[in-house]
Amino acid sequence: MVNMHCKKVVKEVLKQHGLHYVITETGIVDVMENITQSQHEQIRSTLFNSGLILMDNKDVLLIEKIKDVIIDFVHNMDETSPTDFSGYLGEKLNYEYPYLAGLFAEGRGTTIENFISFQKIERVKEIIIYNELNIKEITSKMNYSSVSQLSDNFKKYTGLSLSYFKNLSKRRRVLIEDVRGV
Repeated sequence: MVNMHCKKVVKEVLKQHGLHYVITETGIVDVMENITQSQHEQIRSTLFNSGLILMDNKDVLLIEKIKDVIIDFVHNMDETSPTDFSGYLGEKLNYEYPYLAGLFAEGRGTTIENFISFQKIERVKEIIIYNELNIKEITSKMNYSSVSQLSDNFKKYTGLSLSYFKNLSKRRRVLIEDVRGV
C-alpha cells in the first residue's frame, strides 16, 4: 500500500473502528489499541471488499520493515553513512542479519544487497533528474568507490549509460519547460 487511494481507504476503515494508528510511507500500519478478533476480521473483510489485502503475517511485516530501513538509508545516504549495512540493519530491527537476509531473500526473491543496489540506482536517477549533483559528487554521496563502479552498476540495473541517462533527463526537462511556456 503506497498510493494515496489505498492509504485513504485504510484510514477510513480504521476510523470507522475508532482506532488510532500511524501509517508509514510504504503502508505499514501500527495500530495503538489491541484489536479484537472480530474487529480484525471486519477490517480484513472491508479492506478486501475495497480491493486491498490485509498483510498481517509477522514475516511479511518484517520484510516490509527491512524495505523501509533500506529505502530510508539509501535516501539519506552520504559519505558518513555506515559501510557495515548488515550491522546497521540488525541493530535497527533487533534481529541477527543472517535471519533478516534469509527471510528477505525468501519473501522477495532477491538478496538484500541487490535490493540496496537497485535502490541506490533509483536514488542516483532521482539526483540526476533533479540536477542536484554532478557525477563525482553522486559517486561520493552514494558511497561508490569510483565513477567506474557507479557507471557499471547504473548500466547493470538500467541498461543505460550514465551520460545517456543524464542527456535524456536534460532533454526531458527542456521539453517540460517548453510545454509550460517557460
